[in-house]
Amino acid sequence: MEATRKLSATVGVQAACSALGMARATYYRRSQPSVRSSRPDPPLKLTQGERQEVLETLHSPRFVDQAPRSVYATLLDEDETYLCSARTMYRILDTADEVRERRHQLRHPQYEKPELLATCPNQVWTWDITKLKGPAKWTYFHLYVIQDLYSRLVVGWMVARRESSELAKRLIADSYGKQGIEPGQLTLHADRGSSMRSKSVALLLGDLGVTKTHSRPYTSNDNAFSEAQFKTLKYHPRFPNRFGSLEEARSFCSSFFTWYNTEHRHSSLAYLPPADVHYGRAEKLLEQRAEVLRTAFEKHSAWFKGRLPSPGALPKATWINPPTASVSDEVSSCLEPERELP
Repeated sequence: MEATRKLSATVGVQAACSALGMARATYYRRSQPSVRSSRPDPPLKLTQGERQEVLETLHSPRFVDQAPRSVYATLLDEDETYLCSARTMYRILDTADEVRERRHQLRHPQYEKPELLATCPNQVWTWDITKLKGPAKWTYFHLYVIQDLYSRLVVGWMVARRESSELAKRLIADSYGKQGIEPGQLTLHADRGSSMRSKSVALLLGDLGVTKTHSRPYTSNDNAFSEAQFKTLKYHPRFPNRFGSLEEARSFCSSFFTWYNTEHRHSSLAYLPPADVHYGRAEKLLEQRAEVLRTAFEKHSAWFKGRLPSPGALPKATWINPPTASVSDEVSSCLEPERELP
């Protein structure tokens, strides 16, 4: 505005406004001192005492969880009382910053987002159950799968005719024993299915010294690793539309999980199979891969434009719901090996 005023003194108001892209009406309005007369109160405005009476009525235990329109109608019908219009009740609440949900209704708890970290195998497992179509319509077999978060190895699986907490207990206990898990070592994560939250499974995990966590309701990303594994299963070229029998489903899953653990290469694992990562063979394989690349680089450095190719690297950590950047940086710094001072 000051620039427009100075320029107008030289070239005129119209030219100055045109040059600076300002409407002349805006210039004149802002140039003149603001003169605003105080607006008188409407003659029908409620007094301060009447407004306070309305507010106390809306705050009363009888009406505290009701909408103003319901309060308005109740006062007319039951008490034969008229305090003000329903719209005025809303205005009074708005002035008091109380326009919000007033109905008495169930408040769902705020579920905490699970944040799970694995820096090596057998720290965190995830498990889930999916359905496999049976021989006829509306018939299904249930596939239980337990997967290691860090290595992606399927440490246990089972195909059954039904979903049952007792079957889940058996699978968890068998996988726990085969992997040689110690009490306090493992966290088992699952969604909120009936078998996952069953009392019998919770008691088993307590006896084994396993910490259990659950996804938030209707949040599939909280168990994304199991969901991704099921997608790999069901998008496999040999996955059938239906299984003719329970034995056929078990036979297919046996061959699939053998392939998944020993041959399927994960991009997040430097394209190594899960079994090699889980059982500690990854570093040796990466060193061998690096030696092959180094030899190729020495023979044909022009192919690589003078830059030694990288064999890839294993992740330092695998997260379910990584925390914010500041917290993640603190965790990453803790994972770095200590360096001796010079």
